[in-house]
Amino acid sequence: MNSMNKIQKVLIANRGEIALRILRACKGLGIKTVAVYSTADKCLKHVRLADESVCIGPHPSTDSYLNIPALISAAEVTHADAIHPGYGFLSENADFAQRVEESGFIFIGPRAANIRVMGDKVAAIEAMQKSSVPCVPGSDGALGTNDIENMEIARGIGLPIIIKASGGGGGRGMQVVEKEEDLLGSIELAKSEGLSFFGNAEVYMEKFLTTPRHVEIQVLADEHGNAVHLGERDCSMQRRHQKVVEEAPAPGITPELRNKIGAVCAEACKAINYRGAGTFEFLFENDEFYFIEMNTRVQVEHPVTEMITGIDIVREQIMIADGQKLSFTQDDVEIKGHSVECRINAEDPNNFMPSPGTITQYHVAGGLGVRVDSHVYNGYMVPPHYDSMIGKLITFADTRIGAIIKMQNALDEMVIDGIKTNIPLQARIMEDETFREGGMNIHYLEKMLGDLTND
Repeated sequence: MNSMNKIQKVLIANRGEIALRILRACKGLGIKTVAVYSTADKCLKHVRLADESVCIGPHPSTDSYLNIPALISAAEVTHADAIHPGYGFLSENADFAQRVEESGFIFIGPRAANIRVMGDKVAAIEAMQKSSVPCVPGSDGALGTNDIENMEIARGIGLPIIIKASGGGGGRGMQVVEKEEDLLGSIELAKSEGLSFFGNAEVYMEKFLTTPRHVEIQVLADEHGNAVHLGERDCSMQRRHQKVVEEAPAPGITPELRNKIGAVCAEACKAINYRGAGTFEFLFENDEFYFIEMNTRVQVEHPVTEMITGIDIVREQIMIADGQKLSFTQDDVEIKGHSVECRINAEDPNNFMPSPGTITQYHVAGGLGVRVDSHVYNGYMVPPHYDSMIGKLITFADTRIGAIIKMQNALDEMVIDGIKTNIPLQARIMEDETFREGGMNIHYLEKMLGDLTND
């Protein structure tokens, strides 16, 4: 039975596993679905399962999944009520969110103003400082053009420092400075990268933490002034700023510390009038949280939070967009057990080169506490045009080591033939003693990969 008031049909403005994940949530709510696809994606599973489907252009994402007029037109011709952007593509594009709303559709996500502020790192930090969210010591705003003043700011913070592009992300527009004589050149380089990649030359300065972990807080907020946190995730196992393994809860975070930082994040949502799902990303070092950015969308790693809380985050996103109140309070949120997620990528596990092609044999892992979020199937052709992630393997157990052992078994069970995948790498990570002890930081995986190469 459909419990929605305004949303009867959702256009899914994405592809792959997240599109299938959104479709499943819609079906659970009795909502009809519209799949959009590029010419390379007509055989995607969610396209076959959706109530309606519309081809929005050729395979380049600029001509299809990033083509705002095509997406709006698809919503118009299918009489959709709402658009869910998923993650990636246009999910954090404030102009897209604004166009969706101006065209008479519901955007299943935050308001354009929230996306715009949080997409600008300097503005986001300023907003968080006002809400008492702990931030990394830094320039407290964009750097000016006065070299002497910039040098004084760096000395005040203390080396090493990192220069970041305000509109940056994905490791672009970042320069670590360990020596004073490198500062001014690094600022200019970060400005150049920011302008080239993001159309924004503004940069700021922060203390460079040497061995931090990446710990993030999941939040949900409705338009009625209610906001909750769903605990934290550890995403420290990264390569080139891209997450490889995620888990929840984070090792070593006490319930007291979780509730303290979680409450601050929930209050910040209320202060900025936030709506929908969001994630506060922090660097965590010496028992201190330092805010780095807020992601204004559903995260790739949201399943580990769902596993330990029992809360369907995508379902809540849709209900919030429909104008409903959160279906639970903070007191209802109970964290149980431990969950680990491995991203399964179509890539060579040794050199990380993408490995598109046809999957000739596909068998998923199973059993109690094993979840597979994937759009691929036997005979599916992995296209070379998009991100190499083809699925996520998630396990759940009462304890962290139990979830890791279950993941090892699940990785052993997974069969994906015809292409190369990173399953062998994920198996090595699960066997690594430092990872098993919870002693990793954001630099650890690259060090581990270097040690493996040198062996």
